[in-house]
Amino acid sequence: MAESITPNAISTIIANPSPDSSDLVVQVVDLLAIGKRYKFTASDGNMKLKAILPPSYSSEIETGSLQNLGLIRILNYTLNEIPPKMEKCLIVTKFEVVTPVLDTEIKNDSEIKNVTEIASETKRVEPGIILKPKNENGIQLKPKQEVVTKSAAEILHEQHGNNAPSARMGMTRRVYPLVSLNPYQGNWTIKVRVTSKGNLRTYKNARGEGQVFNVELTDQDGTQIQATMFNEAAKKFYDKFELGKVYYISKGTLRVANKQFKTVKNDYEMTLNENSQVEEVAEEGTFIPETKFNFVPIDELGSYVNGKELVDVTGVVVNVSPTLSIRRKLDNESIPKRDITIADESKKTVVVSLWNDFATSVGQELLDTVDTAPIVALKSLKVGDFQGVSLSTLGKSTVLINPDVPEAKKLRSWYNTEGKGTSMDSVGSGVVSNTSRNGARSMYSDRVCVSHITSNPSLGEDKPEFFCLKAYISYIKPDQTMWYRACKHCNKKVTEAIGAGSGYSCEACQRNDSECNLRYIMVVKVADSSGEAWLSVFNEQAEQIIGCSAEELDKMKKDGNENLFNLKLKEATWAPHLFRVSVTQNEYNNEKRQRITVRAEAPLDFVAESKFLLEEISKMQAS
Repeated sequence: MAESITPNAISTIIANPSPDSSDLVVQVVDLLAIGKRYKFTASDGNMKLKAILPPSYSSEIETGSLQNLGLIRILNYTLNEIPPKMEKCLIVTKFEVVTPVLDTEIKNDSEIKNVTEIASETKRVEPGIILKPKNENGIQLKPKQEVVTKSAAEILHEQHGNNAPSARMGMTRRVYPLVSLNPYQGNWTIKVRVTSKGNLRTYKNARGEGQVFNVELTDQDGTQIQATMFNEAAKKFYDKFELGKVYYISKGTLRVANKQFKTVKNDYEMTLNENSQVEEVAEEGTFIPETKFNFVPIDELGSYVNGKELVDVTGVVVNVSPTLSIRRKLDNESIPKRDITIADESKKTVVVSLWNDFATSVGQELLDTVDTAPIVALKSLKVGDFQGVSLSTLGKSTVLINPDVPEAKKLRSWYNTEGKGTSMDSVGSGVVSNTSRNGARSMYSDRVCVSHITSNPSLGEDKPEFFCLKAYISYIKPDQTMWYRACKHCNKKVTEAIGAGSGYSCEACQRNDSECNLRYIMVVKVADSSGEAWLSVFNEQAEQIIGCSAEELDKMKKDGNENLFNLKLKEATWAPHLFRVSVTQNEYNNEKRQRITVRAEAPLDFVAESKFLLEEISKMQAS
């Protein structure tokens, strides 16, 4: 079996750190998983070398096609030096399995040495001097290299000749696969296609104002990486990068990817500065790459609320609002916004806020065609907790109308045959998923009692904290301000316009209307076996609790039906509810106070509650 290993394979790798191809068989020793990658020690029976396999080949190991002590044929690789000790590390970018596993490690008669050990034994000598073995005397100098004198014209000619087109440069330069790159590498060049391009955005922070945009790059192996450019680099490369075109890129830097902002599956992200080199590959054809989606059903969005992970969704557009002008608190700048409501086969709806160009371009197209119930596919959306669950576009988001994907076709068929006449609820109005990805509901996975919140005044100091309660509404103050006048377009608070018959003015969307809506904003006292607390409740949840709209309750009061008004409030008390609440800290008269806000509400499901209690009892017995 030892003949299967390429003799002196490790020495060959060290002597040729970046070959165009190879055909070396080594044994895999000490195979170990590190995140999504696998590291091992490559052995040829005489020498060993630390090595890493790319994530794209992890299936070979997970299926058992390659195991510890197996043999692989290395077809392509890169040899890197990892600081601070500058240890050599073999990055295997392409290989094939020769033998899945052997019984023992292959060793020659002499002891196997690690490359690091051999390097430490090697004496350091001055360049140009070769030391002879110990049993010989003297030293041998390298022959002096011949110096060729060139004229200025010859030098200029050579420099001009170096400005070759990218096709000729591509034949001579060493192109690295994306999977081989790491933050410790020095010079590299990659050949990639732009598969996604974000908008040029302006930002402000403590260091000042700047511009930023990012692109998603894909190489011929299908590996992706996100590249970000700031300020001068953003201005320099924004017009140069075009969707679908191929480029040579060099002189960039890599770092560990920030999970909050990354949109591709790669452990690293790239940053390009004004000194980076970006060169279009002219001979490569341009095509708009197919956008890859990983759709999340609408009824499972609750598990992503206020998380760092972005989501992809698809749905039937059932409503489109007019464009609103929202004034940003950061810089008081007005930006366009448009809300669309989409539904899917889970029979749930969710509101998606389209911002900036999405609101004015795609949003207008959806408004014009909403009567035909178009299908939309949206990529890289942020999940918020407004009205329980809501979605928002970002600069890096993608919105496609009636996309040619199987999920859209299936959704269209469902809507035409069944969905059009089906009654649907908002995903935020019922039980919301929180931390579980396996379908468990947050009302049963994140449960606390009332006293857990009220006895911890520091909750919500740094950021909102979320909990679930099972409680009874014990009291609703009848003399409180229970609703506000709201704009019919954006639901923001309106004021009475100056002048007779002027109606109502909305500062948020700069509109004047003759009428307005009434929307609940109230507080209720809830109680459980541990204590009491006041909860702030908004319109959607209040309507479910009271059983009627704010306008209907207001009409009872105006018509003088005080008894009916009070009866309606009384009927809403002492019924069990499940609440999803957020806990924050507000300052009032220089004193910090807890604010508990209802984000979602659902009536108690006794069957589900019984199952939950039985599971809790089983856990207690097991412990």
